[in-house]
Amino acid sequence: MQYRQFGPEGPSLSALGFGGMGLSITGRPPEEAAIQTIHAALDAGINFIDTANAYCLDDTEFNHNERLIQKALAGRSERVFVATKCACVRPGGAWRVDGRPAQLRTAAHASLKALGVDCLDLLQLHAPDARVPYEESVGALAKLREEGKVKYIGISNVTVSHIEQARRVTPIASVQNRWNALDRTPEKSGVLSYCTKHSIAFIPYSPFGGTREAPTLGVLGKIGAESRRRRMSPYRLILAWMLAKSPIVFPIPGARRDENITEAAKAADASFTHAEIAAIEAALPS
Repeated sequence: MQYRQFGPEGPSLSALGFGGMGLSITGRPPEEAAIQTIHAALDAGINFIDTANAYCLDDTEFNHNERLIQKALAGRSERVFVATKCACVRPGGAWRVDGRPAQLRTAAHASLKALGVDCLDLLQLHAPDARVPYEESVGALAKLREEGKVKYIGISNVTVSHIEQARRVTPIASVQNRWNALDRTPEKSGVLSYCTKHSIAFIPYSPFGGTREAPTLGVLGKIGAESRRRRMSPYRLILAWMLAKSPIVFPIPGARRDENITEAAKAADASFTHAEIAAIEAALPS
């Protein structure tokens, strides 16, 4: 496993993280199988897990994924860095954003309890709330950090403007946005280059396009042919390409079976030249 520094002043973490969302939403595996998958990620050298309080079926089981991760990590000797998020709520299974400072504070304390810790490794603002000034939402997380409840602060689903606003309030360790072969917005919007310039960890979620797009990855563009030529799966190829794009990238592939995360983790062993990166990008869908 390859390791790299997380954020401007953060720890050394596995270049690939594990995204826990799929273990708690619709289609999730039984708890025993979910825990086995998390253990497979740890055994593959992954020491970075991404979760959120809203990873659940609905608001009746809020913090489900955090509690699952806490249970999976119990008794393990590894030091695992756990990133969680706040600002989303799940009324009746819907996804809503609530960035009010009081709500964020309540959510953070619930996450502390669910994960069984006194201080969150990384707390990310899940999404901007158009009803609340962005600086106020970020400020609520900064206050929690001042109180020793949070080590590092991150933001998610943001533009360069959001990042600059947040950095005027508090140091930002990470940005988590959607990025994959079909959605290369972070490259076009300047978010990826901004994070690279300022050594802010960039955490691409849905690296395979999500549960609906992932099964078709091998037939998109010329990805299948390129992956066969390099003797790796299309999934490993995409993750390796992301890692090669910038030293601040930390993809977080999800998995519902242990063999899938074991395969994905091998992407950290690949290395590409600039010419090889260009060839891979030429194989991506236009």
